[in-house]
Amino acid sequence: MLRAGSLNRAVVIQKEIGEQDAAGQPVDAWVDVATAWANIAAKSGLEVAASDSQVSAARYSIRIRYRPGITAAMRVIHAGAVYGIQAVLHDEAGRQHTDLVCERLDTANG
Repeated sequence: MLRAGSLNRAVVIQKEIGEQDAAGQPVDAWVDVATAWANIAAKSGLEVAASDSQVSAARYSIRIRYRPGITAAMRVIHAGAVYGIQAVLHDEAGRQHTDLVCERLDTANG
């Protein structure tokens, strides 16, 4: 049983839509799909050098109530942070929760 008290962070799930600017160039546009209560847990972190900047990648598990229809093409927003969904793991047996394996990327010029 998924306890409501463990879902203590409000998150927004978004999907990308294809749009164009006035010049006809494609632009990244995201629209809200759902707002959900979640439990966010950091799983691991790593740092790699990418060209002249250092990239820190951290993996997170974001658990929400069971919600079919979420895909790895979507993203999660929480407190201004953007989490790209890497995998979607549905609790098909109990239909209690959906786990989103996510990655948050921060780039700092070094």
